Amino acid sequence: MLHCPRTIARTIVYSGIFLATAHAALAADPTGDWKVADGVANIRVAQCNGNMWGVVSWEKTPGGKDKNNPDVAKQSRPTLGMPILIDMKKKPGVDAWEGEVYNAKDGQNYSSTIKPLGTDQLEIQGCVLGFLCGGETWTRVGPPIPSSPSNSMAKGAPKGPAGAPPKSAAPAPASPKTTGAVNPAPAPKAAPAQKQTAGQPADIGDICLLPDIARFAH
Repeated sequence: MLHCPRTIARTIVYSGIFLATAHAALAADPTGDWKVADGVANIRVAQCNGNMWGVVSWEKTPGGKDKNNPDVAKQSRPTLGMPILIDMKKKPGVDAWEGEVYNAKDGQNYSSTIKPLGTDQLEIQGCVLGFLCGGETWTRVGPPIPSSPSNSMAKGAPKGPAGAPPKSAAPAPASPKTTGAVNPAPAPKAAPAQKQTAGQPADIGDICLLPDIARFAH
């Protein structure tokens, strides 16, 4: 019995280390859905082919268009499903990712860094959606997102054994689960994001399959 207090204390210390490690791992995950500082939009962040991407997953006022884009062909594209955080790469030795952010107010890309603050906040440095060209903090509204199965897709057909022709890819299941969706639903085809009606959230599914991301991430 004399050794029980020491054993209990050791168990508590080990448990604390385990919980701290688990918490740190969760805190460093920038994926999921985040509400921007003024609440007018949610941004879904997911890992696509090793880098972080973020798109508009919900709008307070549905029906927005990318009207300030210098590319005339893109001025009519919906802002829902539009990439905001672009090809952000992990910075060595720190829990931060750097890349570009698209500023819908002037249609320009700017250098940006994202950094998780605990489990429920994401710090953004750079011009974000035209709201702030300095920095702001987003609040988590959706859980972390597992790595997309589309990340394993490679350009071209897979190579077979030496001297053998490549095998055809197996047909996809009729209704696979969609990675990156807050509410799982049948996987959408690589097509424009679903429309959002007034007062209702839209589920854009796996953002790695959106055309504006897929052409860069695969």
